[in-house]
Amino acid sequence: AVEDIMKKRNFTDLTTNLFVTLAENGRINKTPQVLSSFSKIMSAHRGEVVCSVVTAKALDEASMKELRAALQGFLKKGQSLQLQTEVDPALIGGMKVTIGDRYVDMSMASKIKTYTNLIKQAV
Repeated sequence: AVEDIMKKRNFTDLTTNLFVTLAENGRINKTPQVLSSFSKIMSAHRGEVVCSVVTAKALDEASMKELRAALQGFLKKGQSLQLQTEVDPALIGGMKVTIGDRYVDMSMASKIKTYTNLIKQAV
């Protein structure tokens, strides 16, 4: 059934075989995870480094340019930056940055939490 649908839609043999294999193994519902993993593998192959930046408010163009330049410094020769931004007002201020396997939390929310915990321990 899957093979017939794929062929009617003119998918390549490679794509058809992928979906037939997923269906035969009862994993067709895992398609989004498979595609996500494939995308990550291809990005790594192309030298793309995904960087996620979460800020309390949207950054203006000048701030984005400055941030992008700073993040480029963490890349190796031949790698390219794929910047993904997100706004989370719960951060209060500052930002959280994930680049490759590195994570830095420079948000006001985390600093407030740290100081609150220190005060609780002292009392």
